[in-house]
Amino acid sequence: MQFHLNASLKNAHTFSIDQTCDALVEVTTIEELISIYKDPKWSTIPKLILGKGSNMLFTEHFAGLVVVNQLVGIKLAETTTHHLLHVNGGEDWPSLVKWSVDKGLGGLENLAMIPGCSGSAPIQNIGAYGVELQDICEYVDILCLDTYTVKRLNKEECFFGYRDSIFKHALYGKAIVVAIGLILPKEWKPCNHYGPLKSLPAETLSPSVIFEKVCAIRSSKLPDPSVQGNAGSFFKNPVITKDHFDRLLVLYPDIVGYESNDMIKVAAGWLIDQCRLKGVVEGGAQVHPNQALVIINYDEASAADILKLAERIRRSVLKKFDIRLEHEVRFIGRDSETNLDRALEALA
Repeated sequence: MQFHLNASLKNAHTFSIDQTCDALVEVTTIEELISIYKDPKWSTIPKLILGKGSNMLFTEHFAGLVVVNQLVGIKLAETTTHHLLHVNGGEDWPSLVKWSVDKGLGGLENLAMIPGCSGSAPIQNIGAYGVELQDICEYVDILCLDTYTVKRLNKEECFFGYRDSIFKHALYGKAIVVAIGLILPKEWKPCNHYGPLKSLPAETLSPSVIFEKVCAIRSSKLPDPSVQGNAGSFFKNPVITKDHFDRLLVLYPDIVGYESNDMIKVAAGWLIDQCRLKGVVEGGAQVHPNQALVIINYDEASAADILKLAERIRRSVLKKFDIRLEHEVRFIGRDSETNLDRALEALA
């Protein structure tokens, strides 16, 4: 283990903003993780576990220790009905999905090309094209920071919700995801009822066909972070009442929404697009010209540029649709996680 002091975070998060932290260390074993948290030298300073940094915006210098999760390894087992994957937290998620498809395993293909590592997947309950992690998750292994022991949570104990889980609430700052268990049925059934996947001919459907289609869609719509810094979908799709949706439907017959229990989930990208914000620039930040849900590091953007643009988007959507957008990207302030309102206050 090597500690880097006053380290740059530019290459540690996909927004690629030139931000810094007091110290940074990469860990490859659970034992290394435990030693860091037990070390008196680091006991009193803020610590942040970082995977691929694909869903992070560092709003200012982080006055603490950034711990990069590089726990890797995949184990494959099976029962008579299912394939079982045990995946360590530092494994790259897009690579895991491709690996599973190449192995002929079905179940992960809809989640292709979601950037990040496997340890971040349950925290966010990642999802795309009608599938969420909770649909294929059997368990999550966590390192408890009060006892320094590894505990296994079953799916129900994770309290998964829309881009939500217990790791954002009761276990926030109290545990680190070190591995996940995925369960994939051998009797594969396609999930092709969402968006453009509906157009795939039924007779051609297979995990690889859906995988290739999802990859093609995401490649055409979402900018490559290695070319233009971004964190993917910046805002969550808001969930509103059916009455609210029906009122909007009268005014905007083309509004995009999907039933979610007794509520309606509205496409945030459509809302932003209707506010004519595609291509809008704030300093070095820009709403992507082809995908309104993505904010990109257009020209050496600062965190302040992105925050101001995000607030402009949120304010416009609220005024036009009476819907308050919530950011999906996690904001990290000087010593802890923050949100758009507090980050803007810190800028003032």
